[in-house]
Amino acid sequence: MPTPLILDCDPGHDDAMAILLAVADPAVDLLAVTTVAGNQTVDKCTVNARRVLSLAQVADIPVARGADRPLARRLRIADDVHGQTGLDGPLFEDEPSVPESPYSAHGLLVDVLRARPATIVATGALTNVARLLSEEPALAANITEIVWMGGSTGRGNIAPLAEANASVDPEAADVVVRSGVPFTMCGLNVTHQALVTDEVLARFDRIGTPLARVCMEWMTFFASTYRELFGFEAPPLHDPVAVARVIDPAIVGCVEANLVIETKGEWTAGATVVDLDGYTGRPANARIAVELDRDAFWDRMVGAVSSFVC
Repeated sequence: MPTPLILDCDPGHDDAMAILLAVADPAVDLLAVTTVAGNQTVDKCTVNARRVLSLAQVADIPVARGADRPLARRLRIADDVHGQTGLDGPLFEDEPSVPESPYSAHGLLVDVLRARPATIVATGALTNVARLLSEEPALAANITEIVWMGGSTGRGNIAPLAEANASVDPEAADVVVRSGVPFTMCGLNVTHQALVTDEVLARFDRIGTPLARVCMEWMTFFASTYRELFGFEAPPLHDPVAVARVIDPAIVGCVEANLVIETKGEWTAGATVVDLDGYTGRPANARIAVELDRDAFWDRMVGAVSSFVC
């Protein structure tokens, strides 16, 4: 049976690809998409989520707008990486055909989780998830697992020790990690293994559909900003790694470790402090992704895009 899944995201080029993977792969059943401010404002991220589903001609998955700011901090968006729309590259003049849900993200999360247990994959700041756990604690029992693309076991990408999704709302990440809900972190240390090489782009090119060409334009734009900002020859496609972990845990190898979120440090706020070697003596409270089966990951990603006829 496919795993029931809710995708909480801030599209974002890599979030867009994560949506397509979650829609298309038969191992998961995407129940809802909720949005949060991060890569861009929540208004733009919500339009982008609707845009992705519209391009894929998928009209039966609700898209609900979530938090427009972190729990306790000023919002900092990643327009230097994802552009003015949050999904720069191909130009779109028409409004997405998929409508926005009349529910808020919070309302949709409550409605879906009351109906059935599900896994939450979060590929942005954890603001929506933290609010859900704080305001509806009884629903924690219906969250099978939270799989987060965020954090790192080492260096960051927005500060020396902080990855962007953790840095946007460290207080929310702290609430979620301390909630007791099973938690898996897919950080930069593993997502930097999912590089969009020329060989990968050639595989998408061979698909030959309009949607595949849009995906190539997204990844090409993303590559240009990563090259300029970070010196990457090929960009890492972060967010689909978290979806792949749910699709097949063998694709993303994990270890058990203690994880705490730094919220107070003057230079380290947003750091994900992972005790891989047991220095602190604190018990393991998370699965930490450390290894990616690159071939299996790209087979799933390319297969997902290939499955759309549009």
